Amino acid sequence: MDGRFTRGDIMDVEFESASFDAAVAMFVLFHLPREEHGDVFRRVASWLRPGGYFLATLTEFAEAPYTEDDFFGVTMYWSNLGWTEYEELLQKAGFTILGGRIVGHGYGRMHDGPEERHPMVLAQKAAR
Repeated sequence: MDGRFTRGDIMDVEFESASFDAAVAMFVLFHLPREEHGDVFRRVASWLRPGGYFLATLTEFAEAPYTEDDFFGVTMYWSNLGWTEYEELLQKAGFTILGGRIVGHGYGRMHDGPEERHPMVLAQKAAR
């Protein structure tokens, strides 16, 4: 099995239409301005082949954007919508939500803060 990994800004990177079978965005979308999240979903949908899959972690509740000064030693930006808004944006981008589950923060034992809950969703682009 082969894989292709690309590192770059999702709002700047360009790929040919229908060039991937799947895309993954784990613990990343809520670090982009929430006004861009619908554009991200549309961009990903355009890059996926018909029937392609998108796996992503999102957030349950909307929060106003904020910056955390010391997030594991770096400054981190947060901006997120709530589950209802994400569900609507995914559907508008042409995805059908196949399923999901709640996952934790993913930081491991290093994190002393409160437990987090993130919806992890598996969505599929329409087969045409």
